[in-house]
Amino acid sequence: MTPSRQPAPAPAGADTVAEKRDGAIVVTGAGGFIGGHLVRDLRARGAGPIRAVDIKPLHEWFQVFPDCDNRQRDLRDAAACTETCEGATQVFNLAADMGGMGFIETHKADCMLSVLINTHMLVAARESGVERFFFASSACVYPDYRQNTTAAAALKESDAYPAMPEDGYGWEKLFSERLCRHFGEDYGLETRVARYHNVYGPHGTFDGGREKAPAAICRKVIAAKLSGRHEIDIWGDGEQTRSFMYIDDCLHGTRLLMESGLSDPINIGSDELVTINRLVDIVEGIAGIKLARRYQLDAPQGVRGRNSDNTAIRRHLRWAPSIRLEDGMERTYCWIYDRMKGGALPRAVRR
Repeated sequence: MTPSRQPAPAPAGADTVAEKRDGAIVVTGAGGFIGGHLVRDLRARGAGPIRAVDIKPLHEWFQVFPDCDNRQRDLRDAAACTETCEGATQVFNLAADMGGMGFIETHKADCMLSVLINTHMLVAARESGVERFFFASSACVYPDYRQNTTAAAALKESDAYPAMPEDGYGWEKLFSERLCRHFGEDYGLETRVARYHNVYGPHGTFDGGREKAPAAICRKVIAAKLSGRHEIDIWGDGEQTRSFMYIDDCLHGTRLLMESGLSDPINIGSDELVTINRLVDIVEGIAGIKLARRYQLDAPQGVRGRNSDNTAIRRHLRWAPSIRLEDGMERTYCWIYDRMKGGALPRAVRR
């Protein structure tokens, strides 16, 4: 891990800016999976006022809360970022153009353009006198050469360098991590950076090409169950390994990190390593069926093995993700099943 930074003095005029703050907590990407859950969690804890921002129109948000300041804005535009940060005290920047492996391997330029969001949001946060800025990074910052076997060692934070991250998406995240660091060093902006590892749960994408493995496998198993065609397509040979973190653990870790004094990037992810075949086993058990498996060896697979080393988060935050994969997958499966079976849930869940 790179040495902890020493914040520079606050920029001139910071006290004047502080007097104009309305205390808003900004969540960008609020119409997405993690962002929607984060807004829900902040509301439940009495935080606020909450300013929820996403590029999508409100009817496409996964969760919408009418008592929040909900805004449709394209944060690749600097003026939109300035408006978003005006008067705010905290920013949770989760906005990004991203998806599962099938998306990020075929949309590298689109993924990298998220640096516009991160750059403009950091500039706007500094100019608005924001007190603390959270950036959602990813395990995709870690080098491919540390993840080329199914039994690869769990990734610790210092493993990010020498750098060779996931092409496109990973470079965007790693660059933005450094940008957060230098905004702290040069401008005194307090930043917190989480390297998320494969977050999953209900109220998220499960079809359309941007879904990640847990949701995709739930969808495939449910489709097989509902259709009676008991077979499933699996990308790769199914022996690639991953760890998957349930959304509640993600929110808990995010909250602890934001409240901490930790300025360096830190893993927030489960260390429960499983193969994709094992993940399919779990979902089959939930569904009560057994499927014939068809392996698609030419499909996008990502790295061969990836797991989170949680030594640092236990040491610094005295906590680590702990929700069992079986428990989280059951909740996720049930939510997707209700959607696919034609239940009453619309795309935007309003609370």
